[in-house]
Amino acid sequence: MKLSTLLSIASIYMVLAGLGFILFPQAFGRGAVPSDASPALIAYLRLIGSPMLGIAVLNWMARKEGPSTARNAIIIGNTVGFAVIAALDIWGLFNDARPATKVFVVIHLLFTLAFLILGRKNMLKG
Repeated sequence: MKLSTLLSIASIYMVLAGLGFILFPQAFGRGAVPSDASPALIAYLRLIGSPMLGIAVLNWMARKEGPSTARNAIIIGNTVGFAVIAALDIWGLFNDARPATKVFVVIHLLFTLAFLILGRKNMLKG
């Protein structure tokens, strides 16, 4: 199997798994997640989905060869992962998350912004 094929398949799998954990954590984890799962467990499962989306983007972009493509894949994969986790933190704040979540919103938004800025500079360089 070619690497590009494996990365494509892995990317599709990771996007489906990530979205499954974020949007339907209890149904997606049927058999592993108790039917009376605590809100904390559901929130944790949703958080697991965000890095999966970042990895999916990284794999999808890394299918093409070349150092600049790999660098862009890493930047965009991190941007997606941190942006999604920041969005989930914000969602949590509207659903009675602990006060410390505000700190994580700021941290994750700062990482997202940093990767956006560096990504823009990197892509303008060529």
